[in-house]
Amino acid sequence: MEVQGRIKMVGETQTFGSNGFRKREIVVTTEEQYPQHIMVEFVQDKTDLLNSYKEGQQVKISINLRGREWVNPQGETKYFNSIQGWRIEAAQAEGASGNVPPVPPADAFEPAGDLKEEDHDDLPF
Repeated sequence: MEVQGRIKMVGETQTFGSNGFRKREIVVTTEEQYPQHIMVEFVQDKTDLLNSYKEGQQVKISINLRGREWVNPQGETKYFNSIQGWRIEAAQAEGASGNVPPVPPADAFEPAGDLKEEDHDDLPF
């Protein structure tokens, strides 16, 4: 899965516990009718992937959805979800769409003039 948008915030690397677990968060704002602020976490050696990215940059992040179950001391089961990034790259600027050919304007096509009236109802269904 992927998330695309503009970087709103890049957090500092956090280290937890005696085992040295590392986590770093980034917030990306999507560019759609209703923009969403999506927080993605990078863990362990993947935290270094964020070093060269700054606020305002357009990026594409490859993600995995993670879920876990936890039972609290009262015996209630709780569920948690996280979005974990594993790759990030700068998004291409608009208009630089790679190998996709441009769409010709509508007036570039001429209507067919040799149609017979009976051809109009010759549908296969």
